[in-house]
Amino acid sequence: MDMARKFLQMGYTRSRRYANHSSGRKYNPVTEEVLPFAPDPKKAKSAEIFHKVWKKAEADPVYNKIKSLWKSKLG
Repeated sequence: MDMARKFLQMGYTRSRRYANHSSGRKYNPVTEEVLPFAPDPKKAKSAEIFHKVWKKAEADPVYNKIKSLWKSKLG
């Protein structure tokens, strides 16, 4: 379940990156300056969906119980 949560989190961060910068690059590779925002509402909506499902998975009681047990043992 933790791998699924990580996948959802990664989907969110990648969707946000492409929603802000259509090329997926935040910095100019030559000058290392931040590239201007090129917002994409479709990709922003995708990020919203990933975020909603990620938070739902993170709030799952079974996941939280198992995570707490793992943290108490190996934490």
